[in-house]
Amino acid sequence: MPQLADYEQARAWLAQHPRVRYVDLLLPDQMGIPRGKRVTVEELEGIHRNGMLLPASMFALDVLGGTVQATGLGFDEGDADRICLPVPGSLALVPWLGDEVAQMQVAMYDHDRSPFFGDPRHVLERVLDRYTARGLTPVMAVELEFYFVDRERTPAGAAQPPRQPRSGRREDKTQINSMAELDEYSDVLAAIDAAARAQDLPAGTVLAEYGPGQFEVNLHHVPDALTACDHSIRLKRLVKGVALAHGFDATFMPKPYRDHAGSGTHLHVSLLDRDGHNVFAAEDPAGSAALRHAIGGLVATINDTMAVCAPTANSYRRFQPEAYVPLNPIWAVNNRGVAFRVPAGPPASRRVEHRVAGADANPYLLAAMVLGGMLQGIERELDPGPVLAGNAYRDATPTIPLSWPEALAAFERSEFARACLGERFARLYAQTRRGEMQDFGSYVSPLEYSWYLTTV
Repeated sequence: MPQLADYEQARAWLAQHPRVRYVDLLLPDQMGIPRGKRVTVEELEGIHRNGMLLPASMFALDVLGGTVQATGLGFDEGDADRICLPVPGSLALVPWLGDEVAQMQVAMYDHDRSPFFGDPRHVLERVLDRYTARGLTPVMAVELEFYFVDRERTPAGAAQPPRQPRSGRREDKTQINSMAELDEYSDVLAAIDAAARAQDLPAGTVLAEYGPGQFEVNLHHVPDALTACDHSIRLKRLVKGVALAHGFDATFMPKPYRDHAGSGTHLHVSLLDRDGHNVFAAEDPAGSAALRHAIGGLVATINDTMAVCAPTANSYRRFQPEAYVPLNPIWAVNNRGVAFRVPAGPPASRRVEHRVAGADANPYLLAAMVLGGMLQGIERELDPGPVLAGNAYRDATPTIPLSWPEALAAFERSEFARACLGERFARLYAQTRRGEMQDFGSYVSPLEYSWYLTTV
């Protein structure tokens, strides 16, 4: 039985924050989009003890919030409720909404309080149980890239960079690690940092990425992959909320601009043994045999995981040559062009950076499949192949699924996905993604009219 939140801790927290009147209860769906309710603080004790009711169809939604009826979680079961219980340690202030609002994550359970199969958080819990059984503890950090965009779209409805807060200019050039970009957005970045501190999020470095108005926030390593994913869910809401309070939007859409860099989710993972030692540590910059076997597992399972790494139509637009997005399942030391990078650093810091996923990936499902692949590699002592030296795009012919239909078909065929995520969840995920893909594909875009209406 997963650990449940203690109301006495919540009561003590509320006593320290007497101005709080409301609590947003957040249930991240299959896309990591927070769903839920706003309740009063007086209701919080009952929710801790008895749960909050939400329909199980929260995990059968497409990105627009429509229920994919093929899942059987909609009308087939009368849109039936399950109970949602608070996640321990997740009660926090929401500074961008004022001092009367707090938030807390919840997870979904069946009425006997067993974990509901469709909640991605529980999927990751089951993978972590396998690590615990082997005496291993994953240490994980999440890096998230995003864009600030103008709240006003172009006449064609496209995104555009906001006018920079200090100069008023609309930047349209690439400026990696630009200090000028940091200066321009100094106030909003400071507000993001302050809100992260208020929520006890271990946010660290903020750097300007390649695109205009593009940034990356790094969350520090924590020896609890579940908590690391909780942090990333909260950070996304925080970034969007603070940006909105400063007059523009923040987007985690993987490729908002055709001619600028995409946004990804990078996972950094190492493993501790029972004595707290990093089993990937080695004098060799490529790490220990255990690290190479873990990467071998990632190489062997990357095709199975692409539908989780890239869950939407827009996800696949990131994958372009020499765009710091991998096209092949290769690995290297200190090379950002590969799928699986071993960062430079002292021997004790050896880890793998998984660089495949877009910023739209659900962190719990991404972590579950990454950790599941690594464990398979360790258990089977899989060989990752030769370590790459040089340009990862020398052969730019992709060997991983780089279209939505191809990736989803690979996921649906995958024994690994079913074993890692659970048979019922894998089927549920495939049904929701396929339902959205079919709906998306039925629309005729303006570009199709422009190219084809009078020319064919």
